[in-house]
Amino acid sequence: MSPPPDHDDTQAFDETGDPVAKDADEDPRNEPTGPRVGPDGREIVVPFRLYKAVTVFSTLAAVIAYLIGFTLIDAATLQISFVRTTIVYLLNNAGLYPSDDLLVAVLAITGIAFLVAGTAVYVLGTRFRGQGMGKPQGDSSET
Repeated sequence: MSPPPDHDDTQAFDETGDPVAKDADEDPRNEPTGPRVGPDGREIVVPFRLYKAVTVFSTLAAVIAYLIGFTLIDAATLQISFVRTTIVYLLNNAGLYPSDDLLVAVLAITGIAFLVAGTAVYVLGTRFRGQGMGKPQGDSSET
């Protein structure tokens, strides 16, 4: 089976592995998708709709994780925190009576874990790039 007549096996690639357009009118949205190594490290090229969804939901998940993490750290440090009072009330109703030191340690460690998880989600979300994004334009002064 032979390649289509408009297929060219001499496609040029730049230093990031992105295909270089042969003429200025080529649509950058036709860029191939998949993982590659770019100037800022490893990145994954995806269709633009998927890029928008990944960006929105990873940022939302990171912000929620940060809020929960800081709330738990605040509950660990304040003896009269609403969250801490609620947690102690629920634990006491379940028949558990943790010491203050244990409660502070668990709340602080859980809060820090949420902060780390939120950071990881955000960093992983930034590794995605939409088709045609991040490629230098031929006549612009950007580098």
